[in-house]
Amino acid sequence: MTFEHILVKMIMRFGSEASVNRALRRLGMRIGEGTRYYSMRLPGEPWLVRIGERCLIASDVTFITHDANTVFQHKYASLTSFGRIDVKDNSYIGVNATILPNVTIGPNSVVGACAVVTKDVPPEVVVAGNPARVVCTLAEYEAKCVAGHLDVPKDRRALRKALEEHFWGTGA
Repeated sequence: MTFEHILVKMIMRFGSEASVNRALRRLGMRIGEGTRYYSMRLPGEPWLVRIGERCLIASDVTFITHDANTVFQHKYASLTSFGRIDVKDNSYIGVNATILPNVTIGPNSVVGACAVVTKDVPPEVVVAGNPARVVCTLAEYEAKCVAGHLDVPKDRRALRKALEEHFWGTGA
């Protein structure tokens, strides 16, 4: 691991949203304004990843920009396979999702936690599973989120109290 990668990892862990995006851009990743990148995992070829504006990349998301063709290298010494990943504007990629090469996501799409995305994700849908499949439209997901909304305080202690009372009752 190069010094630059070590520095980027430190910035990713402790830096602001703006400093994380600047560090990833220095490695060649294309990242739009207002995007939040929380994963500590870096793609092998960051210059093959483009993330649009106002996206959220949750923790432990993996972008894979190359294929596993080393099994054939005894026959073809220079065999390599790379692919780009394009995440369109206003998309969300959930915790521990894996995005494979040659995939376009979104715009306005949600990739569920632990999903393995092997092919393009249409606009305005939610995908989940392994391999990832469309589970609902973005409008259906929005209705579900609104129906389950809890109006909670922003203060951390008050939030804990409200959530404990809601989920465990007053005798928590």
